[in-house]
Amino acid sequence: MERAHSLLLNEEACSQLGEHQRSEFILEWLTHLKKLLPATDRNQRRLVDQLSGVLIGSPGPPTRWLLAHCLALLFRLGDPIPSSLMVERCSDIIRSKDDSPSGLPTRLAAVACLGALYEQLGRMLAGSFKDTLANLLKAMKSAESQGRYEIMLSVEKILRGLGASAVPCHRDIYKAARAMWSCLLELQREAAFLWTSELENVATLCFRAFEGSNYNVRVSVAKLLGTLLAAAVEPRQPAGTINLCGKKLEVMDLLLGGFLRGGAGFLRASGDMLKGTRSVSKDVRIGVTQAYVVFVSTLGGSWLEVNFPAFLSLLMELASHCRATQTPGDAVVTRRCVSFILRSTLGSLLGEKAQTNAAKQLCFAVASQKQAIDAALADGNVENRVSSADISASQHILTCCLLELGELVQGLGSTAAPLLTDSSTAFLDTIIAVLLHPAPSAQLAASWCLRCIAMAMPSHCSLLLDRCAERLVALKSSPEAVAGYGAAVTALVAAVQHCSLGIPHTKGQEVLDLAEDLLRSASQNSRISLQRTQAGWLLISALITLGPAVVEHHLSRLVLLWRCVFPASLREQESELRRGDYFTWQVTLEGRAGALSAMKNLLLHCRELFTDDITSRLLTPLACAVALLTKSVPDCSVRGWSIVYRLKVYELLALLPPHTYQGTTPPSLSSLFFKLTLLPPLCHCDDLPLVGPALHDTDHRYIEEQLHGSSVGGGSLDNNPFSLCVRSGEVPAPLPPPVALTSAAVHLFGAVFPHIISHQGSTRGSLGPEDIRSPALSLLSGALESVSPLLRCMAAEGLARLVQVVGDPGFTVSVSLLCFDRLKTARDAASRSGYALALGALYRYSGGMGSPQHLSTCLGVLFTLSQDSTSPEVQTWSLHSLSLVVDLSSGLYRAHGEPSFALVLRLLLSAPPTHPEVHYSLGRCLHALITCLGPDLQSEGAAVSSLRSSCLVGCGVMQASPDCLVQARAISCLQQLHMFSPPHVNLANLVPALCAHLCSSYLCLRRAVVACLRQLVQREALEVSEHAVTLVKELPRRDNTQLDVTIKEVGLEGALFTLLDRESDSGLRKDIQETLVHMMMSSATSGKLGHWLKLCKNVLSATTGDQEDEDLSRDDDSSAFKARSESCGPFTALRWATRRFAMECVCRIIAQCETSDAAHFDMALAQERRLQESTDFLVLHLGDLVRMAFMAATDHSDQLRLAGLQTLLVIIKQFSSIPEPEFPGHVILEQYQANVGAALRPAFTADAPPDVTAKACQVCSAWIASGVVSDLRDLRRVHQLLASSLVKVQTGRDTYSQLYNEATATMETLAVLKAWAEVYIIAVQRSRDKQSPGRSADLSVSSLTNDMSESESGGAGLLKLVQSDLSTLSRLWLAALQDYSLLTLPQEYTSQLPATGGSFYTAETVNQARVHYSSSWAPILHATSLWLHSTGFVISDDTPANLSRPATPTSMGQSSSVSRHKSPEDVNSDRLHLILGIGVEFLCSPHSEDQMENITSCLRALQALLDVSWPRAKIGNDQALSVELLSVLHRLLVTRESASVHLAVLDLLQQIVMAAQEHVREKRLDDGAAEKETLPEFGEGRDTGGLIPGRSLVFGALELCLCVLVRKLPQLSPKLAGTSTTVRSLTDGDCRLVASALCVLSELPSICSPEDVLKVTGTYKVNYPPSENLEQGYFYFNTRASLVLLRAMNDTNPLFQVVSRCFQLLASVFQAQPAVAVPYIRALGPPLVRFLKKVERSRPRSPEELLGVLDGIRAMEGSGPGCPQLMAVFLPLLISFLLDENALSSAPTASRSLHEAALKDLMRLGPQHSVVFRSLVASSPHLKCRLEAAIRGNQESLNAKASSANPSTRSAAKSSPSITLKTNFL
Repeated sequence: MERAHSLLLNEEACSQLGEHQRSEFILEWLTHLKKLLPATDRNQRRLVDQLSGVLIGSPGPPTRWLLAHCLALLFRLGDPIPSSLMVERCSDIIRSKDDSPSGLPTRLAAVACLGALYEQLGRMLAGSFKDTLANLLKAMKSAESQGRYEIMLSVEKILRGLGASAVPCHRDIYKAARAMWSCLLELQREAAFLWTSELENVATLCFRAFEGSNYNVRVSVAKLLGTLLAAAVEPRQPAGTINLCGKKLEVMDLLLGGFLRGGAGFLRASGDMLKGTRSVSKDVRIGVTQAYVVFVSTLGGSWLEVNFPAFLSLLMELASHCRATQTPGDAVVTRRCVSFILRSTLGSLLGEKAQTNAAKQLCFAVASQKQAIDAALADGNVENRVSSADISASQHILTCCLLELGELVQGLGSTAAPLLTDSSTAFLDTIIAVLLHPAPSAQLAASWCLRCIAMAMPSHCSLLLDRCAERLVALKSSPEAVAGYGAAVTALVAAVQHCSLGIPHTKGQEVLDLAEDLLRSASQNSRISLQRTQAGWLLISALITLGPAVVEHHLSRLVLLWRCVFPASLREQESELRRGDYFTWQVTLEGRAGALSAMKNLLLHCRELFTDDITSRLLTPLACAVALLTKSVPDCSVRGWSIVYRLKVYELLALLPPHTYQGTTPPSLSSLFFKLTLLPPLCHCDDLPLVGPALHDTDHRYIEEQLHGSSVGGGSLDNNPFSLCVRSGEVPAPLPPPVALTSAAVHLFGAVFPHIISHQGSTRGSLGPEDIRSPALSLLSGALESVSPLLRCMAAEGLARLVQVVGDPGFTVSVSLLCFDRLKTARDAASRSGYALALGALYRYSGGMGSPQHLSTCLGVLFTLSQDSTSPEVQTWSLHSLSLVVDLSSGLYRAHGEPSFALVLRLLLSAPPTHPEVHYSLGRCLHALITCLGPDLQSEGAAVSSLRSSCLVGCGVMQASPDCLVQARAISCLQQLHMFSPPHVNLANLVPALCAHLCSSYLCLRRAVVACLRQLVQREALEVSEHAVTLVKELPRRDNTQLDVTIKEVGLEGALFTLLDRESDSGLRKDIQETLVHMMMSSATSGKLGHWLKLCKNVLSATTGDQEDEDLSRDDDSSAFKARSESCGPFTALRWATRRFAMECVCRIIAQCETSDAAHFDMALAQERRLQESTDFLVLHLGDLVRMAFMAATDHSDQLRLAGLQTLLVIIKQFSSIPEPEFPGHVILEQYQANVGAALRPAFTADAPPDVTAKACQVCSAWIASGVVSDLRDLRRVHQLLASSLVKVQTGRDTYSQLYNEATATMETLAVLKAWAEVYIIAVQRSRDKQSPGRSADLSVSSLTNDMSESESGGAGLLKLVQSDLSTLSRLWLAALQDYSLLTLPQEYTSQLPATGGSFYTAETVNQARVHYSSSWAPILHATSLWLHSTGFVISDDTPANLSRPATPTSMGQSSSVSRHKSPEDVNSDRLHLILGIGVEFLCSPHSEDQMENITSCLRALQALLDVSWPRAKIGNDQALSVELLSVLHRLLVTRESASVHLAVLDLLQQIVMAAQEHVREKRLDDGAAEKETLPEFGEGRDTGGLIPGRSLVFGALELCLCVLVRKLPQLSPKLAGTSTTVRSLTDGDCRLVASALCVLSELPSICSPEDVLKVTGTYKVNYPPSENLEQGYFYFNTRASLVLLRAMNDTNPLFQVVSRCFQLLASVFQAQPAVAVPYIRALGPPLVRFLKKVERSRPRSPEELLGVLDGIRAMEGSGPGCPQLMAVFLPLLISFLLDENALSSAPTASRSLHEAALKDLMRLGPQHSVVFRSLVASSPHLKCRLEAAIRGNQESLNAKASSANPSTRSAAKSSPSITLKTNFL
């Protein structure tokens, strides 16, 4: 097809192609020409000739439309003068009488060209307009369907192009185009008479068109009618003096008349009324309903807001009119139509403020109806005062108003709270008053409305429940009150399943008591027996929806009630059938139906409670229930109740496993088979488009379903009051009992029949497939030939499933051959389409049947059928079947790919547009073919390129189709092609086409568009956004929608936000959100950060101004944000759900920036880079972030408040440590501290929900802990909020708010305690940092928070604030920890839980409480440990006076009687073991989902404990506990890779070793070591049975330390030493770990017995890298190692082998570069000097000790060669090692060697540092004397040696010494 990509048609290449290939070639050329014409120079004359040749070449529908567009575009861009000649030529073709097969396509192409020419050139062709139009209208009279269709399209384009110039011919067009609705829609733009003088006639015409119409016709006609009526009310053109008010009334009367009388005139309508016949069909009423919606939508939300009272009055008149509610079915349809109008207008056109006003108007309407009925019923004489017609009329009005009122309130959420407090509306009183209405439908509607209120505002659920329950008890002698208030209580209890905050647990008990009372008293008064029975079981059904946590406490009572309502045995039931009258059986059946409904709810909501025990106890009631189905009730007048009873039995049995009622199944089969003739649609979901429009893909499903219902009536709430308990949030619409019974019977049959077959087969012999194949096949074959499309679809599905169940290949082949044979012989369309679909269904359930020959045969048949143009139905069904075969044949089909593509494309080019169902099936085939080829479409071969071109051409043809389903299928095909071959999909063409359909009125098209956009933005988000904006900017249309304006202003992202706010379909909303998230993630950090933040800000600001002003005026802290922006951008009155999503997007942006450029969180760097490059950074938008979080946190919507607080929390965590460049010492968040306080304050009010308060506590603690606030007075603002919450916690659950479930009190209490714990932790940390600022000097990165700890808020100031409440907090913390320890017990210890619950939870809410405890315990544990650390485990007797309840009912709080008898030692032991138990239990098996913060908090808590001597003594005394701790720490070390966790583990290990040291030291003192000269011998090893793994503390510590060392230094391990030839560089963190491990190793010998010391020290032989290759990390490692090993020198038995190695390491470090070595010399020099000074008192006695001292001397000398200060210290040390002449002779060898080495060093260093030496000798006479004595002694020793070796020289030696004393080294 590349040869077609030229400006001029390649006629030579075209002529060489076949007929079908030529059509594709021409279409491809025209497509390419359409793109080239605006951008290249044109050879107009040559192009006109070629296009004219195509015109007369019989082009198909897509080709002629594209030809017409190119021809018109050519004349518009070039010379328009010759266009008149082309008009004449086309007119001549239309006038010709050519009846040949090629003549019709040519005439249709000429008609299309005329329309396109006039549309593009407009008034330039006005001179020939009249003749052209007359020619077209004349031709239309004799044209066939395709001709009339094309002519009307052409006339529509002519009107669009000429505009007002076509006015003279408007009436002629109107007369000729009355059946072409799109043409009339275009005509009404300029023809004012259509919506003035001809309005009534056009309306009548539309009403008649609705009769017998299909869905597409109804939508088109409704659009025309609604648009005309809207133009009549608000004319677009000045039409003189028109009474707009009178016109509005006239329009509304027209709509009302159309709904009531349809298209009939007055006389016919009157005659039908007299005859008693119904003259208006459902089609008409549904069409008028759609016209209502179009009418209001066209006028807009502003008009609706102003005129809603009048509009509502019209709708109420419609709902209450007797002609609209003649039968129950009519009444249901009318109510659903009115509800649809209200929902489609109020729900989508109005913002939250306008919806609130509309809710008030609905409330006024409800009040007026109720007041009228109440006044009429004042004397209680219903027959005389109120007619049944009045009650019926009022019930329909009330039902519609109340259901819509519930929908509005549910959508508004907590923003509807002002409605309930507005005294002018008496909102709740009005709704509750309807509960006494005599009509059940009104009562149920009011109950559902109350349920919606409870779901929207959970704080009112408990209050409403109490109110209705009280009224039910007070008025239980009134039938209306029992029915109404019983339904209300049911609805309110059922609403709890949607409210996360729940209701108090005691309410369940109250509801059950009330239900039992109603059931017991039902027989006391026959007048209200039925109502009490129904209300009682309604309450029980609602109670079960509360879930297992509530129901398990009442299950035994429920089982007793169920057993009581049924006979005790089957024999008793037999006797029961022989007695009883109508009323008795009516009440009995009602009660048993209610009991069965309650059982059904138990299976749905608490299936885990339906145990074998419960099943066995209910077997007798179930058996009696099923047995009654086969019996005849004595009184036949109770048939209605019998149907309901049977329905409940079927529904329950369908949920139960068949084996449960195995013994009772056969008796019920006869009734099941009776209902099989009323099978509902059971087609496959993919086959439903063949039957009719896919209702689930339309916006009109709510009313269109009424056309497919039964004659009995549609769904309504009063058909089944138990539907008030459904889980769904939508208004339930249960079908009438007879219809519902049919559906239930089918479902039960599907569940029971397989079980019966298997049961009978095992007991009575074989019931094999052969016995049922023949009759089943015969039945299904007959259904496949039915004229009903629904039955054919069901038969094809049944035949395929029969083949699947039989599983016999021979049977499969025989069925296939049967289909082939019937297709060859059948001639009627129904049979051929049925068997064609059966072939595809067989592939669906038999896996493609695996045979290439069978596939070829099947394809041959389907190819032939799909080309049967005489029957569009056969084409549609065969193509649908072909798509199934392609989709399920997988790779086997690839050999047939090319002919299949050719067939699909040929049919797309030739199929007429009047049969869109054919195009839709072709689209399915194309989609299946693209999927079949898959990634092969990326190849570059000629064959693949041709197939890919065919895909694109086919998609283009379908995109040009006027049918929305075909367009949606085209988009899905392009989406699939983009997935497999992205480079070959032109986004510049696709994205504009997608954006054009974003506001489509068809749900299926919007779904396809958003799904495609979601896929595109995952790869090319920026390109998609650019193409969308380019489309709207370059191609402005005459009817710019609000979405187009939004795209112009804020891009495609803004349009998606607008669409998200309008949409109600949950799936589509989710796709839109995912699309926005992908776009944001792709572009937020790549240059569009400011755009996204501004967009989110505009979305968040798009609400009414009153709310924000009210919020901002709450406190002076918000003064910075009082100034509102001048404009909220393109968005107006967005709903809270959309704004909440915007806040979630802000959090996502912050999280994404966190992993991006560091400048996003560095103000100085961001400002610097902003000057150098045009890059945006998040920190520069901090003000906007805080403002958005503030706006959301102070909103009326609770959900939005939670999102705002979460955003504020994220902002605090991310920006709290960023310094302010302009004000050193301050952070950038400091300027917003007043705003943070103002945002938090509303969350701590008395009426704030617990979840909001809990989230605010989290923000408070984060704000205080962040260190942003530097002034203690400012800190008090937030501190006071936490203090107020603490007061609320102290009041206890006895006086806690009874609005919510007790678990919410647990949640809020623990949130408060957790917040205080975090504040206390940070206060202690800052206080310690202030007291010892050098503690963190070794950290590589200093924290700004620590730098600010010198301020008043950090350190003592913050700690002082907490200290005042610390005594209270400590008791509450201990109580919470005790609760948590009990709740974490294994399941087998559940019986040990307190019967009344814990301190902060109740026994009934234990499961919900576990979640809250698990998220709060870690900081509380850490804070408690710090508090115990601060007290030193000293118990104080002061108890806070304001503690109104015993916070800890155990010994921990000292508030119970038990604790008073415990000693302080016992209390401390309990506290210690509590904290140790919780910590060890968690660290034993921390789950992967646990945050690292919990592990860190747990380790720090244990560290804080072990910092105190008393807990250390306890742990040191208990070696088993210490070993267990080490094993837990070892497991944690090997399962976590966090460096901070590893460091904390080693620190804790060091503390455990310290505890053991103290214990050993104490034991040694007890053994009298202080009085003995010998060393103590107690220690681990000999005295504990050896170093046994699992029992030895030393072994566990060694294992842990070596684990760290081998991990960081693999060369230490013999197994790992040769695995790597390179030495890995250690980071600073690694060095800290290694040094800590060595520190622990240095301590271990001190706790060993002497015999085991050498065993331990054997592990210390470490080969470190050579000093010349050391990096800085190794320096740190060496010095830390040396430092910790120097501690060993303080022991009584130092290990000099280790000491020697230590000093060698020190020497290597001291000899490094001065910049590196000097800090270490300063740090490690003093310990080295102290060690060398000790040598003077304790001389070396062995060679090892001598070597250690000599290595120390070398290290000391190497620390500063040539440094006078060092020599001044070093030389006295050397002199101290010298011995005088008396000691030298008797000194041990090692001591003498030290003397000689020191003297040698002095003789070497003295001359080198003469100045220092002379100064030292002069200032220290004792040193001079010692040096002289040592030299003399050394001289004598040498002389003695010499004389003993040579006696002849003794005299000479005495007279002339060889060494003379020199003290002057100058």
